[in-house]
Amino acid sequence: MYDRFNRHINYLRISVTDRCNLRCRYCMPKEGIRLMNHKDILTFEEITEVVRIAVSEGIEKFRITGGEPLVRKDIITLISMIAAVNGVNDLSMTTNGILLEEFAQPLKDAGLQRVNISLDTINAAKFSEITRGGELNRVLRGIQAAKDADLEPVKINCVVFNSSNEVDATEVKEFCRMNDLQVRFIHQMDLENGEFSVVEGGNGGNCFHCNRLRLTANGMVKPCLFDEQEFSVREMGAQKALLSALNSKPLNGCFNSKGSFYNIGG
Repeated sequence: MYDRFNRHINYLRISVTDRCNLRCRYCMPKEGIRLMNHKDILTFEEITEVVRIAVSEGIEKFRITGGEPLVRKDIITLISMIAAVNGVNDLSMTTNGILLEEFAQPLKDAGLQRVNISLDTINAAKFSEITRGGELNRVLRGIQAAKDADLEPVKINCVVFNSSNEVDATEVKEFCRMNDLQVRFIHQMDLENGEFSVVEGGNGGNCFHCNRLRLTANGMVKPCLFDEQEFSVREMGAQKALLSALNSKPLNGCFNSKGSFYNIGG
């Protein structure tokens, strides 16, 4: 698939839930959020059908996101359904790692290939503060479980507030070096004000090379995280929604006052 600017679009990020077991300060308000109604969230069969149509249109790379995807009931079943679709060549997941110790091996067995794990600090007290109560050791055990399950390369997503030279970021970088992990530094973004930058160690945020579309948990295909357009797979059908998003993809991200990271997928 190629968009209007001749960018090769071969990547679909799929949010499977807006729910999360953390309340990270840069992602979610302290009081929580108004959750989607269960009937509005796509079923496994609907998600898999979108994947089949996406593959037929040339998309081959898929990433499962949330919220926190591992809180979606029977997530292993969904991974196995997606992995079984002929033409899915790259299947990965972004997770906060809290439940990964339990799920790493079943995910691998179901067909997941690799994971990105959020880790903004290796200081337990700061981690608890940033995530509003999260336990760092659970994430560290999840990282080891991912390595043991061969969900590699294991990549670490580290959000920075000013630069990757911050104390927490440099400590995360050293932790990754010592443990054979790949680190990506993601500068804190602001959807409503259109503030974003290129991911250090990755290609996210580089509009010139953007290759992705996004599917929200309630079935909206979005051409860009920083764009308010969306196209319903339930109302339009998966093929028309995907192609409409493709043809509406902007040259550059702008802003998004209608969505949030927890319901679009980071």
